[in-house]
Amino acid sequence: MLELKHIHKTFGAKTVADDISLTVADGSLTAILGPSGCGKSTLLNIAAGLVPPDSGEVWIGGENRTDTAAEKRQVALMFQDYALLPHLNVWQNVAFGLKMRGTGAAEARRRAETALAAVGLAAESGRRVDALSGGEQQRVALARALVVQPQLLLLDEPFSSLDTGLRQQLRGQTLAQVRAQNIPAVLVTHDPEEAFALADHLMLMQGGRMVQYGAPDALLQRPADAWAARLMGAINVEDARYIPQQALQFAHPQGQASRVVQSLALPDACRLRVLHPQHGEITLNLGWNEAAGRDIGAGSIWPVRVDEAQIVYF
Repeated sequence: MLELKHIHKTFGAKTVADDISLTVADGSLTAILGPSGCGKSTLLNIAAGLVPPDSGEVWIGGENRTDTAAEKRQVALMFQDYALLPHLNVWQNVAFGLKMRGTGAAEARRRAETALAAVGLAAESGRRVDALSGGEQQRVALARALVVQPQLLLLDEPFSSLDTGLRQQLRGQTLAQVRAQNIPAVLVTHDPEEAFALADHLMLMQGGRMVQYGAPDALLQRPADAWAARLMGAINVEDARYIPQQALQFAHPQGQASRVVQSLALPDACRLRVLHPQHGEITLNLGWNEAAGRDIGAGSIWPVRVDEAQIVYF
């Protein structure tokens, strides 16, 4: 378990962590979502021991590690740039941390090969890392991070440079390993889709402060304010209100006549922008089964019902 207790940190006049407390259970992943400069990476570095807090405590596995050196915290990190050693081959990169901890050469190689097999790279153990694709290099980085059996895994936007298919694959493998090793994990990201895909809990940060914390679905159903809703990628957000998708019903007999402004085809839905007589321009996602056979081109008129009881007012 990771426990951050009343962490405070400033750099000059800028506060990057303002009395932040956070608990991450074993086998679960918490995502810290926020814009650049909000303090999320600093918080990760404090947990890793790379940056000392001005005040507060870092507890890992039930022990106070606030004053423990980074190399002795039993923490693994994954970064966007992989940070692999180019003069070592694949299994040697994975075994590097084990050897630094005093593991014998034969045992280090055995454990490295096992870790590579877990991420689907058993056949690549002897290759040079610069001969691997970006996705393969990130899997090597994942194996290297977890082979040392850390008590905490920290992820600093490790998937942002990968294409969509590889991102989804690596996310799934990472989360599976977090569950299998039963360790707490913290992901720093500015991508709401990534946060919702991986996180058991979500923390929203702005200006060094925790703005909101909870299960992703709970936060999306009830954002703290318009800023939080927009940060999570919600649409139909104004300063005073948020109209969630579940509040909208297309072609409803009790709906109000609304003109389609734009119809946009997406892989899993048809996104419509309509001009509603009461709520103005709103966007709704129409499943392809529901869209089939309908004339939903720009200029068409359809009744759209908005469930007032489901609108979130700030």
